Amino acid sequence: MSTAQYTPLAVDDDSQSPAPARKLASPTRRSILSAVLLLVLAAFGYQALKHYSLGPDIGHPLDNGDKNINWGIYGRKYPPQNIPAEDLTHILYAFANVQADSGTVVMSDKWADSEIHYEGDSWGDTGNNLYGCLKQINLMKKQHRHLKLLLSIGGWTYSPNFHPVVVNPALRANFVSSSIKILEDYGFDGLDIDYEYPGNEEQARGYVDLLRELRQGLDAHAHRMGVHYKYPLTIAAPCGPANYEKLCAREMDQYLSFWNLMYDYSGSWDSVANHQANVRGPPINTTMAVDWYKSQGIHPSKLIIGMPLYGRSFLNTDGPGCPYNDVGEGSWERGSYDYRALPLPGATPHRDEHAMASWSYDPRTREMITYDSEEVVKLKTHWINHMRLGGAMFWELSGDKGTRREDLGGHGKDEQPGKSLVSIAREELGGRDRQHLDNTPNNLVYKGSCFDNLRNGL
Repeated sequence: MSTAQYTPLAVDDDSQSPAPARKLASPTRRSILSAVLLLVLAAFGYQALKHYSLGPDIGHPLDNGDKNINWGIYGRKYPPQNIPAEDLTHILYAFANVQADSGTVVMSDKWADSEIHYEGDSWGDTGNNLYGCLKQINLMKKQHRHLKLLLSIGGWTYSPNFHPVVVNPALRANFVSSSIKILEDYGFDGLDIDYEYPGNEEQARGYVDLLRELRQGLDAHAHRMGVHYKYPLTIAAPCGPANYEKLCAREMDQYLSFWNLMYDYSGSWDSVANHQANVRGPPINTTMAVDWYKSQGIHPSKLIIGMPLYGRSFLNTDGPGCPYNDVGEGSWERGSYDYRALPLPGATPHRDEHAMASWSYDPRTREMITYDSEEVVKLKTHWINHMRLGGAMFWELSGDKGTRREDLGGHGKDEQPGKSLVSIAREELGGRDRQHLDNTPNNLVYKGSCFDNLRNGL
């Protein structure tokens, strides 16, 4: 793998900046603007991750030493009421797990998903009723009919459970039936599969089979329920050649609504510090991945570009392309800072407008943090429009700026001045009145739900 060729901490020269690409508004292209809402309780140790093969665009490993972390409504204090519904078209609710021995899809945190009572929830209701985060989001769907809620199944930690399932027809059948039951029970609008990653041809072919059977199952379910609605089916897609070249992408595409392209091109698994989500430049970049997917016959409008709401840290380095030693303390786990806390006090922001990458550097601590700044998100969304791609996807909402939160306090948690990256992307992709975003209506009919109140329309 070649090393990125950068002069360490070169002075930014805005006079050489290219003119922003003209926004291409098309009456037939409507941008997707989705974000992951990570509301399950996660408590994973770094020791478990050592058994996996770390490498470029691995997804989102929790590189957190031996400490436990609480996501979403727990330590991060990000309730569903904070979701910027007007800025989004889709929410990916992460993560459900899959049982490797049966293929059954299961929710990960019953209390957060369906039991916690929020303001306005009664303790005296009769029957079996939905509460928790999913009641709140379903209420939000009634107010914002453009907002679609997808259940994301898998993720980096749960993905090994996919390997035996995708190659076994009986286990795949259980996967399909159980995931559709969850969709109907909890009020989801579609499914997102985050399988990281098929390791051989048998698994890649099994992945195609799983997507085909899911598409058929979702369509049959819509017919059975009498709803005139096409449930979206999407996947989290790799941008590293070692992973995407194993996919049977051409066959997969006919069953997918769109592809969410990930990033994480650089991190603690590398020997040098580098950018994690650059559009151009070595050693890995988004343009290279987009070109490959297009070469497989996938229409550009189905490619959604992932952008991070966090930054990755490198210590004892002189900047991009240079060796480093260790990673920073992070906001919640070592090596990773929420965007809302960046740039850290004392650090100076930098950007490479050709690569469409930004980072901060503190010469006192010699810490580089690669993250997307406001300016880089604007450059990327101009590029998305110019390339006529499908839109943007953010991981994950609690890391963004601009939402009133309880005081989290401490190093890497204090919010720094700045705008929400999600709102910037919405303005650039959709315009202030959302005219270029996907405004197709969501589904509100769940006659087969196990929850009385959802079945009756809340």
